[in-house]
Amino acid sequence: MSPEEQLKIIRKRTVDLVDERELLERLKESSRTGKPLRIKAGFDPTAPDLHLGHTVLIDKLKEFQALGHHVILLIGDFTAMIGDPTGRLDTRPPLTREEVERNARTYTEQVFKILDPDRTEVVFNSQWMSQMNAQDLIQLASRFTVARMLERDDFKKRYTQGHSIAIHEFLYPLIQGYDSCVLKADVELGGTDQLFNLLVGRALQREFGERPQVVITMPILEGTDGVQKMSKSTGNYIGITEPPEEIYGKLMSISDELMIRYYTLLTDVDDPYIEDMKTGRLHPRDAKKRLAFEITRRFWGKRAAHRAEERFETVFVKKTLPEDIEEITIEPRDDRIWLPRLMTMAGLSSSNSEAIRLIEQGGVRVDGNRVKERTTELPTTGVLLLQVGKRRFRRIVFKR
Repeated sequence: MSPEEQLKIIRKRTVDLVDERELLERLKESSRTGKPLRIKAGFDPTAPDLHLGHTVLIDKLKEFQALGHHVILLIGDFTAMIGDPTGRLDTRPPLTREEVERNARTYTEQVFKILDPDRTEVVFNSQWMSQMNAQDLIQLASRFTVARMLERDDFKKRYTQGHSIAIHEFLYPLIQGYDSCVLKADVELGGTDQLFNLLVGRALQREFGERPQVVITMPILEGTDGVQKMSKSTGNYIGITEPPEEIYGKLMSISDELMIRYYTLLTDVDDPYIEDMKTGRLHPRDAKKRLAFEITRRFWGKRAAHRAEERFETVFVKKTLPEDIEEITIEPRDDRIWLPRLMTMAGLSSSNSEAIRLIEQGGVRVDGNRVKERTTELPTTGVLLLQVGKRRFRRIVFKR
């Protein structure tokens, strides 16, 4: 494929490309020498799972792989302990080393649902940052000014509004930029909210006498609420390793307007199909079913996607309970059991505290009846049906 044809593919869905002329020159050089470009993207393991918002960027990395270039997946285990200040009006609480390591393990496992593991280099920025001493860090900090830092929109807002900015937060974009110097990145990808950090990488590479990287930003995917950026912390996310029924059901619940954006950023559906959705020639429900099926199939396979589709039809269209409700047998010690504890034992919540939150939000039913009291206790006899949200069920059998 010619450099011009590669550029056309790379440009698709991108927002910023700094700059296109430089990228074309590097593609031509790569084509002439046979040496692939080094494509960097960083992910801070601040949460344990990847979601569809991450895949917008990872899919672009996959395109670079298909074009024959070398992808470097940077796990920001060092920067995660600082906390990315992007979009924050307050200082992000730092993560512990144990939390970062646990999250990093799941990131590296899940990302290969998309990327080719044989053509992906995974690196951790603690490999070089932990080798830095105080003098090294001071010298790095001397390469950038406070005035330039305050050009960054979120720092500027916090400064003018009187919100505090911790000194260590200024180090975050510097370290992210320094990563590009260490890795000798030709191209760095990030979300549109990362543009400042990526440009710091260009500036530092110049400072260190290297050829500055090309910067590419990708759109930010809104979560299922259609408003905020997809994030596990806000609960508006769709995780790529969530059960097929959850992925399918969550996608069926999004708005028609958001559906079009998901089609644009998450699928390779042809433009005429999307145009039919916009003009109303295609029924929104039919389009949404296709979207839910295709994304579920991508991460779980066709058979699982069909099962998820059938389950959704059974529960929400035919208004009947699914036939394949998982059954849990429990041998109780007492005559009654605290509902949050039972939900955790049944795998319907990750902890008692999460169960309490779900109950207080009105998302829990016992035998079809909504429960809102966190203190609820249930008799440990017979059989009962637990339901969380619209799609998760457990049949509990108490056996004495």
